[in-house]
Amino acid sequence: MRKVLETVFDEVIMVDVLDSGDSAHLTLMKRPELGVTLTKLHCWSLTQYSKCVFMDADTLVLANIDDLFDREELSAAPDPGWPDCFNSGVFVYQPSVETYNQLLHLASEQ
Repeated sequence: MRKVLETVFDEVIMVDVLDSGDSAHLTLMKRPELGVTLTKLHCWSLTQYSKCVFMDADTLVLANIDDLFDREELSAAPDPGWPDCFNSGVFVYQPSVETYNQLLHLASEQ
């Protein structure tokens, strides 16, 4: 898979899967695939970049998105299904080892 991705993208970074292990709640919500959403926390370890825009693989960009880089961290759209949460399919963030470690710590407490 990596070789295929490298034919399309300039850089491919492999990361370990982070699973919430909360299959009971995810099953109740009928969203078992969200268990690995914590894998996105690895984004904050990409400190070779000053600001990034994360996009899920199923995101379709239809126009120039350069203005996203002018937004503050953390910028994301609200999730229509959970009004107190943001949709993690597209978000703007600033990589930081400190933030990365804090997020991993918070995730491990859950």
